[in-house]
Amino acid sequence: MMKSQTGEAAGTFHMENFRRRSRYAAVFAVLAAALFAILILNINTGTTNIPVSRILKIVFLREGAQTEYNIIWKIRMPRLLMAAILGGALSLSGFLLQTFFENPIAGPYLLGISSGAKMVVALAMIYFLEKFNKVSSYTLIIAAFIGSLIATGFILLVSRRIKHMATLLIAGTMIGYICSAITDFMVTFAEDSDIVNLHGWSQGSFSGMSWSNVKVAAVIIVVAVVLTFMLSKPIGAYQLGEAYAQSMGVNIKIFRVTLILLSSVLSATVTAFAGPISFVGIAVPHLVKQALNTSRPLIVVPGTFLGGAVFCMLSDLIARTAFAPLELNISTVTSIFGAPVVIAMMLKRQKGRQ
Repeated sequence: MMKSQTGEAAGTFHMENFRRRSRYAAVFAVLAAALFAILILNINTGTTNIPVSRILKIVFLREGAQTEYNIIWKIRMPRLLMAAILGGALSLSGFLLQTFFENPIAGPYLLGISSGAKMVVALAMIYFLEKFNKVSSYTLIIAAFIGSLIATGFILLVSRRIKHMATLLIAGTMIGYICSAITDFMVTFAEDSDIVNLHGWSQGSFSGMSWSNVKVAAVIIVVAVVLTFMLSKPIGAYQLGEAYAQSMGVNIKIFRVTLILLSSVLSATVTAFAGPISFVGIAVPHLVKQALNTSRPLIVVPGTFLGGAVFCMLSDLIARTAFAPLELNISTVTSIFGAPVVIAMMLKRQKGRQ
């Protein structure tokens, strides 16, 4: 009798494990297929229509008409890759913040972190463009990182006194408004040429990307993603509570500082290149965890990055084509799709408390 029960339990365990792995594989297969389909659709969509056969020839064989070659390799491909890389980074930043604050509604945009990055980047752009007529990618990333840390510092100070997440989000929104007001004040006294650059960047867009931008962003984000992946086990332990994480040998202080630094680097890189982008960092991690039906970091981290890439590439496609030749701001599109997800999350949490 005992052996029979043990065998049944083992069979049930193996079946559940098989179903879980099958679900993971299915979700990742769908995300990969969506990524490839949106990539081809994005490359093929624009004022110049290029057949798929010629696109594949240009992409893989580097052969084709010079005009079409330049359109794909110098304009469309850098933009697409940046949308994928930065979308993944922003989603992963949101996941880290949600882990840090132990709340799924935390994100770089709602907490005012993106606005803090925007403020310091605007200051750096005004200063360097006025003094040197140019500003490097590294300068913008450093400025955005400093701005992110400033905003995060205020959030951490407020979080010590405010434990209710809804109130903390309101505080984050107020910090965002303050940073935006300071940014607007600086723009008022900037040169007209600088204002044009600032205005286009501050609205959020993946346009105007170059291969040099892709290389810089890719190096920084790949390092941050690898470090995040290496923290998968401590993150998994931390999700079960600080006491459990400490019992597993996790240094909570160092761990929390590392989470904030990684999240700031990821969101700062996005803000430096594409400007502030809303709701991606909240909506995508939630949707990915719902699809995978797990919060295990080893599975969620790559899933979140891939989901963010798909989400931002699709949003960029809609921004370019919905009212062509007029192009929408990327945050306009991400807000349309992301805000309802956040509202649904808040309603679900409120219902769970009742």
